[in-house]
Amino acid sequence: MNDRIAAFDVDGTLTTRDCVVPFLRRVAPTHRLVTGMLRRPVTLAASAARRDRDALKAASVAAAFTGRSRASVESEAAAFGDQVHARWLRPDVVELLRGHVRDGDTVLLVSASFEVYLRPLGDLLGVDDVLAARLEIGADDRYTGRLLGANCRGPEKVRRLHEWLEEHAGGRDRVHLTAYGDSIGDRELLADADVARWLGRGEMPFG
Repeated sequence: MNDRIAAFDVDGTLTTRDCVVPFLRRVAPTHRLVTGMLRRPVTLAASAARRDRDALKAASVAAAFTGRSRASVESEAAAFGDQVHARWLRPDVVELLRGHVRDGDTVLLVSASFEVYLRPLGDLLGVDDVLAARLEIGADDRYTGRLLGANCRGPEKVRRLHEWLEEHAGGRDRVHLTAYGDSIGDRELLADADVARWLGRGEMPFG
């Protein structure tokens, strides 16, 4: 593989909008999401007060996916990936991504969005791999309502990327990394890059 790596955040960087909430609404009716989250009122209130995105995401995953079959969710995910590709991509950033593909660079999506729909999207974009939030599936081939591992944001993005590079490229020190991001959740990824490309509004608010 090429020793030049391009790592793209997705929501707000590659896309024009958040994708997590629309997908949750696609796979679970609004009343199911609300009812499921209200079953954990203390946890929900505490997480909201702390602005704990990871805990809020865990609650929404439990409400939306618990007991859902793998086949039904993957079917919805494939259709959602098509929707994102057709309607919500930023043309300027897609062109940057395609430039890396044309140059033969290894292109990765590194995102807190759900892997289940980013893999179909990644296939459409021609990227090499996807590192994202993973949903746990039980022995019965149904979703448990839990994330498999940590949410892929902040320092977890760097940990997952380094793990991937160790397996596929011999380690972080063997590659040249260009990273693209737009939010505080990309801070560590951008700081780890040889070239950091800030695609959010205004100047990058962190060093």
